[in-house]
Amino acid sequence: MSASLEKGIHALKEQVDSTVAAFFSSCVHCGMCADACLFYTETGEPERMPINKVEPLRRIWKSEYTLLGRIGKLFGLTKKVDDKLLTEWETLVYDSCTLCGRCSMVCPVGNDIALMIRKTREGMAVAGHAPEGLIGATTRAITIGSPMGVKLPALQAQIRHVEESTGKTIPVDVEGAEYMLLLSSMEIMNFPEFIEAVSKIFDRAGVSWTISTEAFEATNSGIQIGVSDLAAELVQRIVDAAEKLKVKTVISPECGHAYMAIRWEGPNLVGKPFSFKVRHILEVLNELREQGKLEISSRETQKLTYHDPCQISRRGGVINEPRSLLDMVADNFVEMPDTGKMNWCCGAGGGVSSNERADEIRLKVFQRKKEQLDAIKPDAIVSACSNCRLNLEDALEEYNMDIPLLSLTEMLADHLAD
Repeated sequence: MSASLEKGIHALKEQVDSTVAAFFSSCVHCGMCADACLFYTETGEPERMPINKVEPLRRIWKSEYTLLGRIGKLFGLTKKVDDKLLTEWETLVYDSCTLCGRCSMVCPVGNDIALMIRKTREGMAVAGHAPEGLIGATTRAITIGSPMGVKLPALQAQIRHVEESTGKTIPVDVEGAEYMLLLSSMEIMNFPEFIEAVSKIFDRAGVSWTISTEAFEATNSGIQIGVSDLAAELVQRIVDAAEKLKVKTVISPECGHAYMAIRWEGPNLVGKPFSFKVRHILEVLNELREQGKLEISSRETQKLTYHDPCQISRRGGVINEPRSLLDMVADNFVEMPDTGKMNWCCGAGGGVSSNERADEIRLKVFQRKKEQLDAIKPDAIVSACSNCRLNLEDALEEYNMDIPLLSLTEMLADHLAD
């Protein structure tokens, strides 16, 4: 057994806690999770059933922690976890799962299958069975501070552009501000309009905020690849910066996995409660709406629909806020079939968009989202995740669907009263 495989198996063993044991013991193999997963529904391939993707972890649980498994192991009857298995399962665990959690929602016995897939990634990554693209993104996140290799000068350049465009100063490293805004690399490089939109809204609302030059990146590649130690290191950078600046609230930007990483997994990863609150940008904007600090001078008349990012809506609970904001600014808002906590994933989360090998299946499974859109034929799609936004743009082009994409934050800024 190679050293990396041995470490990987050890990492898988460490993931088998009472929760995982209960999940495997209670699974009734009903197959309901299959119909909830777009990687199965759009391919029809049985191996892409969510519960099948955790096979490496299940084998470890059975052989190490069950009586029949231990007996079978003594007589060489237990199926092994080896490099061949991990090589075969790598594409299932990383290419065919976005950790969207829809499978977990429908499990009749309450098993969190997405959590088990995340735990399976822990062992596979340690064993060296992870996609090159995701390995590269994680390496850049740790060494540079950004999965896309975005360094501080790039952010500073974008800030200068925004300041020149708006005539307003973007607050940087301000101690004692109410809010510290995080950004994803995609918002810095692909959608800098987001920074301008936030600055405009916060200026009008009289919000005290800042951006930290020491921890501005929100994306957590450690979560996506499945290495908790690296994920914890990335979270700790944000914690250190927030505590240094003595802010009251850290704002996650329009990025699903960033929100999940810092809001829900963050305290567990670093092993202590935060001294500050964490809110998604839509939560903050809705609070400003409720306080009467968002005054709208015009409204959208085109037919709009909203794509719920999985980590924000289904796993994060931010479902009502975007709709309240849309009600304020949209005259013709139409829901897709299957929305809110049961919306279908765009197909790019969980590191799939960083994995070039998965491009073909990522675009194939977009057929499910296409069906949702074909059912209502919107003039434009609104969302609140830069990763979803990039994938939607790519997939809509692939399927020759001429539907504009809008950021909810940017749309609100465009309709603010002067």
